[in-house]
Amino acid sequence: MLIDMSTISPLVTKELAREASERGVKTLDAPVSGGEPKAVSGELSIMVGGEEQDFERAKPVFEAMGTPVHVGEAGSGQIVKACNQIIVGVVLEGVSEALVLGSKAGVDPAKIIEAVSGGLAGTKVMEQKRDNFLDHDFEPGFRIGLHHKDLGIALATAREVGVPLPVTALVDQMLQELTVKGRGDLDHSALLSVIEDAAGHQIGDKTEGLA
Repeated sequence: MLIDMSTISPLVTKELAREASERGVKTLDAPVSGGEPKAVSGELSIMVGGEEQDFERAKPVFEAMGTPVHVGEAGSGQIVKACNQIIVGVVLEGVSEALVLGSKAGVDPAKIIEAVSGGLAGTKVMEQKRDNFLDHDFEPGFRIGLHHKDLGIALATAREVGVPLPVTALVDQMLQELTVKGRGDLDHSALLSVIEDAAGHQIGDKTEGLA
C-alpha cells in the first residue's frame, strides 16, 4: 500500500491513485494538520482519502501519529486539506487585522486575545499563534512559502469546480507579497506584518489611541 502524506493537488492525487490501481497497488492520500507541536506529541489531524477497507487496514499506523478521519474517495484527503488551509489562512489574517486595529486604537493586544478567546471568536489558530503575534516571533513553524503553495492548490481546485474564493485569493496575494519581500521562510503568523506595515503601526507600540 502507498500512503501519501504530502500536500499536493487533488487532481494529481486522483491520477496517481488510478495509475497505482492499474498496477495492483492500493493508495491513500493522508495530508495532516497541526504543525510541529502536534507532530511531536502525536496529535496530528489526519485527513484520509481512499477506499474504506484500505483506511481501516492503515488506521493503526495513522493512530500512532494522531487522529485519522476517513473523508472519502481518493483525492478527498487533499480536498479537505485545502479547506483546512483556507480556514487557517483566513483566520490568521482576520486576527492580524483585529490586533492591529485594537492596538492602534489604544488597547493592549494581549488583553484583546484574552477577552475574545472565551467567546465565539476564540480559535485554535489564535491560541497556538498567540505568542507569535504578541512577541513578533516569526521563527517558522509553518512557513509562509508553504502556505502560499497550499492556497494555490485550493484556488486551482476551486477553479476546476467553479467555486469563487475571493477572501482566499486576497490572503494568497498577501502571502505572495511576503514571499517576494524575502519573508517566505517566516512563520505564516507573519501575515500580521502586512497589516502592520499598511497601518504604520506595530502591535504593542504606545499610541494615543482614539481622540
